[in-house]
Amino acid sequence: MADQQLFLGIDCGTQGTKAIILDALSGQVLGQGAATHTMISGANGRREQDVGQWLDAFAIATRRALLAANVDGQDILGIGVSGQQHGLVLLDDQGQVLRPAKLWCDTETTEENDRLLKHLGGEKGSLERLGVVIAPGYTVSKLLWTKERHPDIFARVARILLPHDYLNFWLTGRSCSEYGDASGTGYFNVRTRQWDLQLLRDIDASGRLQAALPELIDAHAPVGILLPSIAEQLGLNPHALVSSGGGDNMMGAIGTGNIKPGAITMSLGSSGTVYAYADQPKVSADSAVATFCSSSGGWLPLICTMNLTNATGVIRELFDLDIECFNALVAQAPIGAEGVCMLPFLNGERVPALPHATGSVLGLTMTNLTQANLCRAVVEGTTFGLRYGLDLLQHNGLQSRSICLIGGGSKSPVWRQVVADIMNTKVICTEQSEAAALGAAIQAAWCKSWANGHEDSLADLCERCVKLDPASETLPIAANVAAFQQTYERYQQHVATL
Repeated sequence: MADQQLFLGIDCGTQGTKAIILDALSGQVLGQGAATHTMISGANGRREQDVGQWLDAFAIATRRALLAANVDGQDILGIGVSGQQHGLVLLDDQGQVLRPAKLWCDTETTEENDRLLKHLGGEKGSLERLGVVIAPGYTVSKLLWTKERHPDIFARVARILLPHDYLNFWLTGRSCSEYGDASGTGYFNVRTRQWDLQLLRDIDASGRLQAALPELIDAHAPVGILLPSIAEQLGLNPHALVSSGGGDNMMGAIGTGNIKPGAITMSLGSSGTVYAYADQPKVSADSAVATFCSSSGGWLPLICTMNLTNATGVIRELFDLDIECFNALVAQAPIGAEGVCMLPFLNGERVPALPHATGSVLGLTMTNLTQANLCRAVVEGTTFGLRYGLDLLQHNGLQSRSICLIGGGSKSPVWRQVVADIMNTKVICTEQSEAAALGAAIQAAWCKSWANGHEDSLADLCERCVKLDPASETLPIAANVAAFQQTYERYQQHVATL
């Protein structure tokens, strides 16, 4: 139909795959679908996934979204894929997957990462050379780990792909990567936007890794069209264009319209992220700020905390509370939780940089040890980590007039108010909470427009397709801001003792 331009946006995350159908002409999301993944976990910090699950989930989520939108897959003009960052997918020369994918939250390679960081000259050397400080979650230590622990598998490596690169390869048969997701590998220079080939030669002198790298393409460039067999399997138009795609944070930026300076996106997911758009690669001196490339042609200075809804989830499970009861208890307790302070570093922590920290609850007395205070303290503690990160971004010259809030936690009015008060900034949510899947669909429409001679700029598409939810707008309350400032200073004193 000429009065619609339909695009499929896919977000392949840790817990599952989401699909949305976007009409880029009206800017409406017509339907959504989802399917879950499971994790392979080990006590040594192993966090892996069988990539076959991603392919199954892709097909199921797509089918459900098409059904919900009541549209024909043959009318889909383009597909964009968002993926969890940093994961490692290894293929042999036949394109077969060699082992489960190691994920961003895998810490089994911490020792390898420490050795690589030392080789780069520590945090300062890593920042000077790559523009980022490599962390255990990044892809580079996973390569060294594979070489040392699985030499037989390493000897057969013909392609090294990130999760979203692998899905694009499955869709089109072409192996490539775009700058945003490539920024999180640890063997990519974010200033020059090129692979650091020497670092890969240092890991393996044979040149095998270098030969296995995907080709780098611009954010607006298509990877190609669907392979006929995949188009048939998914019930999609065989001429549908597959866009460059990107990491979930980069796609979340597009899906919240964060494509020009001044915007800040904050994601309250399993982990917490705060990022802003920059048109220059101004690398922060603080190693906690990752100056990744964006998937819209610029840069995306970003901080990531390891503990957010995963930490609130643990407290909810402890007391067997559903979301409503949990939120009611948080609202019931006063700001500062009567002196109860939680340092929610259950996974170690990246911001503040305390990789070996554990969680703790401080300030308990006979009278303040209540369910409500503990629920309140975990929400405040995780949000203080994001405030710490936002301060780092602002020290690096980023301004914020308002914060766009996404992720599961953003659905809670109580939490939105906590964020507005702690950040002393207006907070608003997008209508579409699946911002990464939406961003992927918008990027696909941009790719198609570019191929058609620039009918629409990315800004035009974001203007039309990213809708803010006026009902969610939350302003800071002056008295709360002052109370939180004291509580935040107490949190900082506790962190300093670690």
